[in-house]
Formats: sequence, C-alpha cells, structure tokens
Amino acid sequence: MKETDNFFERVYKTARLIPEGKVTSYGAIAKYLGAARSARMVGWAMNKAHNLEDVPAHRVVNRKGLLTGKHHFDGTNLMQQLLENEGIVVVENQIQDFEKVFWNPGSEL
Repeated sequence: MKETDNFFERVYKTARLIPEGKVTSYGAIAKYLGAARSARMVGWAMNKAHNLEDVPAHRVVNRKGLLTGKHHFDGTNLMQQLLENEGIVVVENQIQDFEKVFWNPGSEL
C-alpha cells in the first residue's frame, strides 16, 4: 500500500463525519489530519471518491465556499443539487452563509 492510499483513507474517514447540511474545506481536512499544507492532496482524494457512495464528497469545497470540485460529479449541477437537497443555498457556485454551514473537523475533539 502506498502512503497516499493511507492518506486518502484518512480523508474519506474524515469526510464521512461531515454532518448533513454542513460543509468543510480541503484545507480544514488537511489540517485536521496533521498535514496542513496538503489541501491539494485532499482534493485529489475527493476527486477519486466520486465512486464511493459512502463518502459525501459534495460536502467538501474550497476555503471560500466555492464548488471547485463540481466537474468531478456526473451531470452539470449534481454537486449543487446534492448540497441544496441538504438545505445549503448555492448561488453561482458559491455557498451562501458559508460561515454558518461550515463544519470544522477539529471541533469534534
């Protein structure tokens, strides 16, 4: 097993903790995993998660609340639709009231 495989599994385990109706960022997950400078690697993990039904990859966005990973979802607006189904308001690929729906993985400790 490569080290990245182990890291990706840790990312998926963290993503599974994100409550419905909340989002987090690539950087918040990286920081939580003790790899604060690895936000891009978290993004790669999320890109590979699109076929893992138990990983809510749609709840992971960039640090400003933009749906930067939306092109990895089937359909044109699937990521946005999944978020909106959970009560999150998205306008022009931007989550509204980002601070209110943001979930910090470290807050669970």
